[in-house]
Amino acid sequence: MSVLEKLHEQLVARRRIERLAQHLSARLPQNARVLDVGCGDGYLASRILSLRADLHLEGIDVLARKRAAIPVGLYDGSTIPVESGSYNVVMLVDVVHHAVDPHRLLQEAARVASDKLVVKDHLADAIWAHSTLRLMDWFGNSHQGVNLPYNYWTEAQWRESLAQIGLSIEWRARRLGLYPWPASLLFDRSLHFVADVATAPSPSVA
Repeated sequence: MSVLEKLHEQLVARRRIERLAQHLSARLPQNARVLDVGCGDGYLASRILSLRADLHLEGIDVLARKRAAIPVGLYDGSTIPVESGSYNVVMLVDVVHHAVDPHRLLQEAARVASDKLVVKDHLADAIWAHSTLRLMDWFGNSHQGVNLPYNYWTEAQWRESLAQIGLSIEWRARRLGLYPWPASLLFDRSLHFVADVATAPSPSVA
């Protein structure tokens, strides 16, 4: 591991996992069955479980890691190999933009989740957003053999894709505080979001 990679691990990666665990654990229903699609090494999922022992959380990824913090199954990056409605929640954490066909992956996630999707990803609306996201993606993932198609969407593209599946964003946060100052001035901005996307109709109010 290079000096830059060590600094990234100490100053960025650990903080990112901690902040995301806090954000995501707050969005998951009590006693939910959760599938973390594109879970990587499973350390984020493990941290969420340390905050939410009531959850049943499993992971799948396209790459088999030598060491993972949770059991990780394999999938092809497109089709999730489980029956429809098998989980209450599907988490997609910085994985949709890695998919060759992001719309297809969202369709599959919606099929598998009986209640909702919890999505953490990027928005490519800001000035220099695409270039900044490419740099972040390359630095964080290229050495691990992660697919990098750089499929970053604008807010309009997210809404269009979800609408085509019959979904919409019910809740969203954009101030996630993933990076320490002064890196936050470049790498936080309005580039990130966490969102709830309902896959089941809300109960009617009498």
